Formats: sequence, C-alpha cells, structure tokens
Amino acid sequence: MRPRVKKLIGMVVLVVGVTSYALIVMLVGQFGFARSGALAQLAFFAFFGLIWIVPAGLLIRWMERVERPR
Repeated sequence: MRPRVKKLIGMVVLVVGVTSYALIVMLVGQFGFARSGALAQLAFFAFFGLIWIVPAGLLIRWMERVERPR
C-alpha cells in the first residue's frame, strides 16, 4: 500500500476513533460516576484519558512503517 494512502486511512480512523472514544467515555463517566466522589471520577477520567494513546500509537506506527519491495 502506498504511504500516502496509509496515512489518509490512518488519519481518518484516528479522528473518527478518538472522537467516538471520547464521547463514549464522557457519557459513561458522566452517567456511571455521577454520584461517585471526586477521587473516583478523577481516577476514571485520568485512566481512560490516557489509555487511548496505546491504540493511537500502534496506528501511527502502522502508518509510518515503510514496506520493503518484494
């Protein structure tokens, strides 16, 4: 696959994925932890606010990987 196409696909997946992930986590955090204490909410949002970096990093690594000619 050409690098330009990989980057286009990766960026679309990244933007749609991160936006969807943020909205889902926001809804779960708002309604699931509405009556919880501030420390529980902080822990929830801190964890899920950082965990998206792992799949995004893997996607970026895939986008930047150069395929060797066969």
